[in-house]
Amino acid sequence: MGYKEESLKLKKWAVVGASDKKDKFGYKIVKTLNDNDYNVFPINPRLDEIDGLKCYKSINDIEEEIDVVDMVVRPEIGKKVIPEIADKNIEYIWLQPGTRSDEIDKLTEEYNLKVVKDCIYATLS
Repeated sequence: MGYKEESLKLKKWAVVGASDKKDKFGYKIVKTLNDNDYNVFPINPRLDEIDGLKCYKSINDIEEEIDVVDMVVRPEIGKKVIPEIADKNIEYIWLQPGTRSDEIDKLTEEYNLKVVKDCIYATLS
């Protein structure tokens, strides 16, 4: 079984780059995960909630253990979040299209993260 299949069985997902704008993937991903019975932790430092879900400023603000982080941010932002993911002992990271770069690849490898390069929205829709 690959990382994609393994991670889909896990239920606590943080979405870095969550949005309250319904036309953005940061919103669609939060909603799709929530609609599919995942426990979703939206992360956006500028928002308090998205569709009734508490929004967190960073991964470090989430007290519960997170299983998977879905990245919906530019690589410049993502590279700052990857060390936080590793510090919280989160194994799985999904990199949406537009979040990937050589630098992100090096960091995820350096921190020994299990990477899925795919779109969770398309996977669950």
